[in-house]
Amino acid sequence: MTDQLAIYNEALIEHLGERELASLTENREPRRVLDALWGSTTGAGHVKFCLEQGNWKFAQRVTRLDYSTSITPTFGFRRAFEKPVDFIKISMLCTDEWLNSPLLQYTEETGFWYTDYDQIFISYVSNDPSYGGDISLWPESFVRYVTASLAARASTRLKQSGTVKEALDNIAARLLVEAKSKDALQGPTKFFPQGAWVQSRGGAIVDRGSKANLYG
Repeated sequence: MTDQLAIYNEALIEHLGERELASLTENREPRRVLDALWGSTTGAGHVKFCLEQGNWKFAQRVTRLDYSTSITPTFGFRRAFEKPVDFIKISMLCTDEWLNSPLLQYTEETGFWYTDYDQIFISYVSNDPSYGGDISLWPESFVRYVTASLAARASTRLKQSGTVKEALDNIAARLLVEAKSKDALQGPTKFFPQGAWVQSRGGAIVDRGSKANLYG
């Protein structure tokens, strides 16, 4: 069974040449380093970083958002939608519950989307404990990527050479490609919205309906 301790030990033994941890409370520097990097599945940390790297199907969550009644925009789009607390990365933003009609006109501000619809539907990568935050749901390919990238980040703090860090970065990059390729084979092909998100309400309208890019 893969859990946090198993990931720590794989990083230490396979990649860093350290002895394994007996528990997540063992009083050793490697454990403290890994804890500092790991962070929280509901906040900043290594898990969040790894979830940001792909539109992972095991972490996908679909939900309906109703507009915020406490926010009345003074110009532009009429409705404001607060991002979910477990939001990591958008996959699709649509006007229908079947996710067949991409939302074509909206802008983004920190923590909010703005549009003229009263409801929108979103598919996104979630770090909720029942989605991406649940290690038991992680495919082995993703576990291997998380482990290698965690070891790469820990190597400098454990005073290993820059050569070790470079080698581990290369391994992690390869494992990320493998994990994303395997993830893409799971489930039906969907169209992935193109373009960068608008970073302020003063920006241009984002066309989310292009079918130029696909994700698994």
